[in-house]
Amino acid sequence: MLGGGLSAFAMNIYLTQTRFPLEAQRADLAAALALTGLGAVLATLLGVPLAGALADRWDRRRMMLAADLLGASLLALLVLAVTLGTPPLWLLVAFSAVQGLTGAFHGSAFDTSYRTLVPEAQLPRANGLMQTLWSLSGLLSPALAALLVGLPALARAASGPLAQTPLAGLRDGVPLALGLDALSFLLAALVVWRLRIPTPPRRDLVAAARRPTLAQDMRFGWGFIFRRPALLHLLLTFAAMNLLTSGVGVVHPLLVRFTLVPDLAARGVSQEAALATLWTAMSAGGLCGGLLVSAWGGLRRRRVLGVLVPMVLAGAAQGVGGAAGTLPLTAAAIAAFGVMTPVLNAHSQSIWQSRVPAEMQGRVFSSRRLIAQFTAPVSTALAGVLAARLAPGSLLVGSGLLIVVVSGLQLLNPVLRRVDEPGADPAVEGPVPGAAPQP
Repeated sequence: MLGGGLSAFAMNIYLTQTRFPLEAQRADLAAALALTGLGAVLATLLGVPLAGALADRWDRRRMMLAADLLGASLLALLVLAVTLGTPPLWLLVAFSAVQGLTGAFHGSAFDTSYRTLVPEAQLPRANGLMQTLWSLSGLLSPALAALLVGLPALARAASGPLAQTPLAGLRDGVPLALGLDALSFLLAALVVWRLRIPTPPRRDLVAAARRPTLAQDMRFGWGFIFRRPALLHLLLTFAAMNLLTSGVGVVHPLLVRFTLVPDLAARGVSQEAALATLWTAMSAGGLCGGLLVSAWGGLRRRRVLGVLVPMVLAGAAQGVGGAAGTLPLTAAAIAAFGVMTPVLNAHSQSIWQSRVPAEMQGRVFSSRRLIAQFTAPVSTALAGVLAARLAPGSLLVGSGLLIVVVSGLQLLNPVLRRVDEPGADPAVEGPVPGAAPQP
C-alpha cells in the first residue's frame, strides 16, 4: 500500500512538473492525467469478470502471489524507462492499463478472502482496519514521495562527495519512488508465500453432473445480483457516486495549479507541497474514519444507514472543497470527505460479505465491481475534458451537490433501506439456479 502511494504521487509530480511544466501545456497535462487514469480503470473493469470467475476456481493465495510478482516486474521496467529517457505517453498509459489488470486479479482474490478468515460479526471492524491501512499509507506516502523526488536536486546542491554520486546524476527522484514500490511488491509476495489463505470448495465443480464452464461463471454474478433488487439499488447508488468522484484525481492537481496559485504565492507554498498537503489531508481523514469504524465496529443492524448518511456528508464536503479558494479550507474539506469514505465503504463491504456465500464471492463481487465502477472511466474522461475548459473548483462544487441529492433521495428508497435485513429479497432467498444447494 505504501509503495503504491509512492509511485502514484511520483507519477503525478512527473507529469505536472517534468513532462508538462508550461502554462501553455494545460490541455496536454489534463489529457495525460486523464488517459493514465482511464487506462488503469478500463483495464481493471475489463479484467474483473475473468478474475472473479478464476478466484472461485483457483487457489486465491497463488493468485495474489502471482499478481505481486508481476507488479514488481512492471515497475522495474518503468524505472528503466524513466531513467534512460523520456517515455512516450502511450507507454505510460499502457503501463497503467497492465497495472490495473494485475490489480483486478489481486483484488478479486483478496476481497473474497475476508469471509474465510473473519467471523461475520467482526466484518465491519475488519473492513475498517483495512480502510485504516489504506489511509495510513496515503498519509505517509506523499511526504516520503516528495522527499524522494527532491533527493537528486539536494545531492547536486551539496558540496563534496555527495555531488559526485549517481544520485546527483538523476533528473529527479521519480525512479527512486518507483523502485521502492517494486520492492514493496516483492515484500508482499514474500508475506503471502508464508501465509495460509483458505479457498472455499466449489461443490458445483466437484459433485455436479454438469460442471459450469468458465463463461457461465463469468455470467453468474449478474444473475445473482439482478435477482436481488436491494443489492442492485445499492450498486447503482455507488455507480452514481463513482461518476461524481472518480475524476477528482484529475481535478485536484489542476485545482492546485490554476485555482489555488494566488493563495499559495501569498503563503510561500510550492505546488508540490500544496498537492502533498491535499493528498495528506485526504489520507488523514481516511485514517480517522478507518480508526473510528474499527474501534466502533460499525452498525450491526441497518448497515445501509452507515453507507448513505456518510455519503451525503461526503458530497457536502466535496462541494465545500471546490468553493474554498484557500489551501487550509480546501484541505479541511478534503479531510472531511476522507473521514466519510472508509465508514461508508466498510458498511457496504460488510453487507456484501454477509449476503453472498463465500464460495460465490469471486463471481458475484466481480459483477458487483463492474456495475458499481463502470461509471469511473466516464468520470475520468469527463474530468479531463471539462477541466481543460472550466474552473476546477466549479467541477467539485457541482459534483458535490449532485452527490448530496442522489444519496439523500436514496435514504427514502424503501427497497434499499432493507438491503441488509434477512429476507430483503424474499422471492430469491432460496438456492441460486445453477449452484449447489446451500445449507
